[in-house]
Amino acid sequence: MTSHTVGEVMTSDVVQACRTTPFKEVVRLLDHHRISGLPVVDDDDKVLGVVSGTDLVRAQANRAGRAPARAVTAQDLMSAPAITVHPEQSVPDAARLMERCGVERLPVVDEEDRLIGIATRRDLLRVFLRTDDDIRRQVTEEVLVGGLGLPPDAVRVSVRDGVVTLDGRVELRSQVPEAVHSVWRLEGVVGVVNGLTFLDDDCSVPSVPG
Repeated sequence: MTSHTVGEVMTSDVVQACRTTPFKEVVRLLDHHRISGLPVVDDDDKVLGVVSGTDLVRAQANRAGRAPARAVTAQDLMSAPAITVHPEQSVPDAARLMERCGVERLPVVDEEDRLIGIATRRDLLRVFLRTDDDIRRQVTEEVLVGGLGLPPDAVRVSVRDGVVTLDGRVELRSQVPEAVHSVWRLEGVVGVVNGLTFLDDDCSVPSVPG
């Protein structure tokens, strides 16, 4: 089953700061590159946190009217720990993580947690710009026929604004959650309405004769 990964959509050329980058330099980086946030890394390129425009505004509000005891750096401004993803993770999983945590960007790290890219909401949303017809074809051909081995007309598939509705009858009860789960993980799918029934219950425990 085809599934885009974070590594396929991420931006590899990452604008970043180190922990000692001054406040004004962070502002300059955000403005110059027209971005709303950037990761903060240590000397080994391991992600320590993320600085966003919101963090900068909050820092300015907190220090208004009084002189800071020392120069403010990226380490003082960043939100930590950073919420990161790996390049092999699927785009739908990354999008759900982003939504659940309320963040706008996810630093992408390798096996040693070193920064290799960044995935923004815009990067992930590009994958979801699929037509309903394209989603319907993938559900039928890859999930139902290719994955579950069902006849093409066994299940009626309709898609509206990314919401997939499944109606019909499958052979086994275990195929129902398998179909729903597989459809839910497809790019562009924002919801699944399950109307499937089954012929044989392969999930019940057979009774033992007394």
